Amino acid sequence: MAKQQKTKDKTGGESSMGKITEGQAVNALVEQFIGRTGARGEVTQAKIKILEGKNKGRSMRRNIKGPVKIGDLITLRETEIEARRIKGSQGRSAS
Repeated sequence: MAKQQKTKDKTGGESSMGKITEGQAVNALVEQFIGRTGARGEVTQAKIKILEGKNKGRSMRRNIKGPVKIGDLITLRETEIEARRIKGSQGRSAS
């Protein structure tokens, strides 16, 4: 005879994915360009400063697809993950 596993009933509420992503979009300011990345250079890596949310004031590196310039506001879905450094771009800054 097989043992029965105890499972919790998840009825009567929102899914856990809905709670995580709901209302989490935050604004950030583009401070500096680090370089271009992507197979064809279509992605810009930039240093941004988060303006609101739990990581307010934190500066981090993010990849941005599309036209962007210093001083632009971008909207982020999450502020936990930082982009990897571009290899071979020590000390370079595209202005």
